[in-house]
Amino acid sequence: MLFLLDASVLIGADAGLLALDRVPEFWEWLLEKAREGRIKIPREMYEEIVRGGKDDRLVLWIEKHKDDLVLADEASRKSVSEVTSRGYAPDLTEVEVEKTGRDPFLIAYAFDEPEERCIVTEEVSRPTATRGNRKIPDVCSLLRLHCCDTVELIRRLDFRTRKS
Repeated sequence: MLFLLDASVLIGADAGLLALDRVPEFWEWLLEKAREGRIKIPREMYEEIVRGGKDDRLVLWIEKHKDDLVLADEASRKSVSEVTSRGYAPDLTEVEVEKTGRDPFLIAYAFDEPEERCIVTEEVSRPTATRGNRKIPDVCSLLRLHCCDTVELIRRLDFRTRKS
């Protein structure tokens, strides 16, 4: 299974207990898994992270390892349209489209290969949200796509700070 990382995973990890300077083993592990083809960051999520600025340590790290981390695929317009229509609403307003951000692109990568791909996000389910306010886990559930959070990714791919 290929795990596709939402920007929230890397931003949250670096801002929290898995910070680049606190747990470098986690970041080395991410790179290792990316090189193995188990973890990738869709181009749209990469752009979301680097848009923040050049001096940020996460931006510097992700730019340095872009070739290993970023998914080579491009989301098809058809899949993005289908995800938006079926996962959010077929008639979103411009304001609602803005609220979804690049999430439909992230989800579209899994939509094209539902049994081989899993979205990893730190967004929290909010089943009562509708239309452009829907959260990634809820859209994935609606479209019957695999979705998990960082903790589940760590469990499934067996991240450890010590070899046992």
